[in-house]
Amino acid sequence: MDKNGLKREVGLMGALSTVVGTVIGAGVFFKIASMAERTGSANLIILAWILAGTFTVAGGLTVAELATMFPETGGAVKYLEKAYGGLVGYLFAWIQTLIYYPASIAALAIIWATQFTNLFGMKQGDNIIFISLIILISILTLNSLGTRVASFSQSLFTVLKLIPIALIIIFGLLSKAEVHFSLFPFTAGKDINFVTGLGGAIVASMFAFDGWIGVGNIAGEMKHPERDLPKAIIGGLSLIMFIYIAISFVMLKFMPVEAIAGNKNTASEVAQMIFGNFGGKLVTIGILISVYGAMNGYTFSAVRVPYAIALEENLPKYKFFQKLNRFSSPFNASLIIGVMSSLMILTKQFDMLTDLVIFVTWGFSLLLFIAVFKFRKTMPNANRPYKVIGYPLVPIIAIVGALYIMYSSLTTNFNLSMIGIGATLLGIPAYYLTVKNKK
Repeated sequence: MDKNGLKREVGLMGALSTVVGTVIGAGVFFKIASMAERTGSANLIILAWILAGTFTVAGGLTVAELATMFPETGGAVKYLEKAYGGLVGYLFAWIQTLIYYPASIAALAIIWATQFTNLFGMKQGDNIIFISLIILISILTLNSLGTRVASFSQSLFTVLKLIPIALIIIFGLLSKAEVHFSLFPFTAGKDINFVTGLGGAIVASMFAFDGWIGVGNIAGEMKHPERDLPKAIIGGLSLIMFIYIAISFVMLKFMPVEAIAGNKNTASEVAQMIFGNFGGKLVTIGILISVYGAMNGYTFSAVRVPYAIALEENLPKYKFFQKLNRFSSPFNASLIIGVMSSLMILTKQFDMLTDLVIFVTWGFSLLLFIAVFKFRKTMPNANRPYKVIGYPLVPIIAIVGALYIMYSSLTTNFNLSMIGIGATLLGIPAYYLTVKNKK
């Protein structure tokens, strides 16, 4: 057992499955539409997955050192507090509550509703908003029934979401190609700038890797974190990158990039090409289950952020949000997430919301990568069960990746990036107001 009482029982395979289960969500099925739109090129989509995976592996390996140094509840919020002070940690928790989780949940609800209406041949329009809100309410209700129900549901969804992925990859690769494309040389589509298109595709693809920042948190329960954690991160995230490339390859094999661009129903349409009408619909149902599971995972984590802030008395009306329901679930805190997610659902913009998520989170990720260098200098003798392999090159790759992602976000959608920055800055007066009230 470690000093926090956690039993060290997780081996390499357990850690690998945790990484894969945490990261794989809905992006694998839907982000290719945006990537195709931004690149106009099949081989540039593949390159974007490779670069996004490389940045993610470097980021996971880097932040994992902080996770082993500070193996406590709170994760990245606590790492930022220790590195830069209470304000920066508060701002990350603030943006998670205001933007990150609500936007992620809303985006998944929107894409779920889009697939549902397509499956049953319903008109979209306002139906997207109505169905999205119904799904959001069902997820919040599920999570209000307590940790046991929510965690069991998540374990079930983790298994089920791999089924449509496996079916599409295996049968898709074995099927005869409908469309032929060249992997080399890497070129952008007509009238698309290579650098801008690639950057935009990487920003889009990063939503599919979302969740990597927490993979190092399992270190406290691993038998040999110094040996197995880097293997789990490199192996798990590389496997995920391979899965994403394989899924994209199958889609590009059956549909030209022009038909995929902006088409959020690509996965279900390709499934019908592979398995026929009935089989394709079954796979689409599997995709709906996968998206619902991803929503459940985000919501499970989301409602605990405002609850944790309330416990530290850093939230207005914190006593109300500290209360648990009869299932010991922070239902009152979940109301914040529910309201913010509902407002974002009204936009009906899946890609806009996911791009917003990536910009605001990778700004704080950049600070986390820099913190590794800071702690190596200020706390050289601190206990580090795991040290970043390839230091300082790997953290530098992570920093370069973060800067490139943020730059690409700014150039791809400047106004959206400004919304993210503005929402973050709003947390500054909120922080000082709560500090003043506590005094």
